[in-house]
Amino acid sequence: MRRRILSGRALGAGCVAAALIAGAAACSSGGGAAAGAVPAGGAAAAAGSRQPLVIGISLSLTGDFGDTGKAAERGYELWADQVNKSGGILGRPVELKIVDDTTSATQVVTNYESLITQDHVDLVFGPVSSLLTVPAARVAARYGYAFLEPAGGAQTVFDLHLHNLFLAQASPVLDLGQSFVDYILSLPASQRPKTAAYSSVDNPFASPVVALVQQQLQAAGIKTVLSQTYPSEQADLGPVVARVVAAKPDLVVDGTQGEDGYETVKDFVQQKFSPRFLFMPNDASDPVDFPAQVGIGNVDGIYTADTWSPLAKDPGNAAFIKAYLGQYGGTADQIDPTSAEAYTCGEVLQEVAAKTGSVANAAIISALHAGTFSTIEGTLSWNADGATDGHGTLLLQWVNHELVPVYPVADAAAPPLNPKPAWGA
Repeated sequence: MRRRILSGRALGAGCVAAALIAGAAACSSGGGAAAGAVPAGGAAAAAGSRQPLVIGISLSLTGDFGDTGKAAERGYELWADQVNKSGGILGRPVELKIVDDTTSATQVVTNYESLITQDHVDLVFGPVSSLLTVPAARVAARYGYAFLEPAGGAQTVFDLHLHNLFLAQASPVLDLGQSFVDYILSLPASQRPKTAAYSSVDNPFASPVVALVQQQLQAAGIKTVLSQTYPSEQADLGPVVARVVAAKPDLVVDGTQGEDGYETVKDFVQQKFSPRFLFMPNDASDPVDFPAQVGIGNVDGIYTADTWSPLAKDPGNAAFIKAYLGQYGGTADQIDPTSAEAYTCGEVLQEVAAKTGSVANAAIISALHAGTFSTIEGTLSWNADGATDGHGTLLLQWVNHELVPVYPVADAAAPPLNPKPAWGA
């Protein structure tokens, strides 16, 4: 998940601690409107109102998460433009009020407090990153606001047990490797890898994904020949990669983050080690930076995963891409998935309003917990904590120097490429 595995690895432990402190300060209870709080839904929430439907959003338009925040902004604004062209929500034009949180957990709390209690917005959508979603969701819960959010998929978000929170991704972070597991286990026994090595940075957005893959493949009879976790501050990955190479596994599952992923591939190339299967759930899903960093000749055969692809066959995806390119330019493979996830927040709101005839927060929360919703991210439904139900992640692979869905079969744009070609092919 190339853009929203915003991990704290780059920010350090201080930012993680700040997010937790800000989240705790934002709310002392898990949900429900606070005593004396403004009515959830703002001043114009009455049925039949034709006043603008104002949606408040805090985004990281500057700071460490600035690129991701701007991608979310594009998705939100594109959806608002599209829905307003079709008459708005229940006849009300949508108006977005977007404010910058500067990638600060303290500022994101201030922003949502202000949007709800001073600006009296009707609804809110979420920020980017799990680090900012945690404190922001608590503020929304305090005032009884539904909280559709695009990019907070870490388990720490769902451990809040907030009834008002809903992730607008096909799968939470923990399930990022599920499509790969499903694919490997779909192979005839003779074609499956016999041995596997698991290597990951010590990071809540990487190591739990790798551990869950290991648990399932090991239970299926694939022998583990190496399982290692290295500290996030480790500068030289040479010894880490050397241990993988020495184990000579058929399959490598590598939970890298950012520069680690690039260095790992370069070290594999240098040591002339090319496993039959290589799954890199995070870094390899970037269609621009990954081939630029490791060399376009070294990408083919590498598996990765994401919750959205421009080649996905979900209803509305082609129309979303056409509208996005018409408004922002570029090519489909340059669309950041965060834009699709922000757009999905709007799609879900639009659909739930049409189903219920209401934009009241309590009605939205109740309907989302009870229903399923068709989006460009697939069909979404949620458990009690706001995690999407089911394993909807797409398995992607680099094939002929392009990143394409290869599994599930119904979503595949090309057959899987096995074994992985030699480096430089």
